[in-house]
Amino acid sequence: MADTPDPEARIAALQAELAAMRADMQHFTYAVSHDLRAPLRHILSYAQLVQEDAGPLLSAEVQEFLATISDSARHMGVLLDGLAALSRVGTAPVHLCAVSLQELVSAVCSELAAHHPERTIEWRMATGLPLVQAGPALLRQALTQVLGNAVKFTAQRQPAVIEVSAAREPLAGFVTLQVRDNGAGFNPAQQHQLFKVFGRLHSGKQFNGIGMGLVLAQKSLERMGGAMRMDGVVGTGCTVQLVIRSDYCA
Repeated sequence: MADTPDPEARIAALQAELAAMRADMQHFTYAVSHDLRAPLRHILSYAQLVQEDAGPLLSAEVQEFLATISDSARHMGVLLDGLAALSRVGTAPVHLCAVSLQELVSAVCSELAAHHPERTIEWRMATGLPLVQAGPALLRQALTQVLGNAVKFTAQRQPAVIEVSAAREPLAGFVTLQVRDNGAGFNPAQQHQLFKVFGRLHSGKQFNGIGMGLVLAQKSLERMGGAMRMDGVVGTGCTVQLVIRSDYCA
């Protein structure tokens, strides 16, 4: 009679296999984002040389072709930056400690406001946001992406209203930080696209970006044992919930 597999040994083996698969994927992502940069630099450099040396001899149509080549190469560079950032999130060491949501959210909101001095943004931030158990850099990454999206997608609102509040999760040891805005929102039927790499629900002409912010935020939270949920209505706004550990014990 065959020996009954040890459940703990089986779980450990599956965890090791998952860790190996994750490491392979992160290595692949880094290699792609890193190794493609050399040929990309060559494309940009030689397109620029052609424009400088032969520009006056080229027709307006050919000059537009060269400009398109350069613009597309630069855009690819931005996409590669996004892949590199995703790779860093997946491989960064995670050291959980007590983090003040009040201080961190206030700092991120101040940075975003400073980057958009021309905007009228009404920040409605709850007081007494709790301490959470998190990696400070990963949590800042998630907050920057989520609050940055709120700023971006309220660009056509006057005034833009961004609300931040927190509540205890039904599951013990977690809190939910909620970010609500009155921006463009999204079609709930397309929600599955939100957390895909380079997934976008709006055109580049409407709002800039490459569709990486929410992926980075979600991965950052997952690395800390948290999660992320979203809800939205077209033309009304969006609500993002960040589920974060709160069971820190000094």
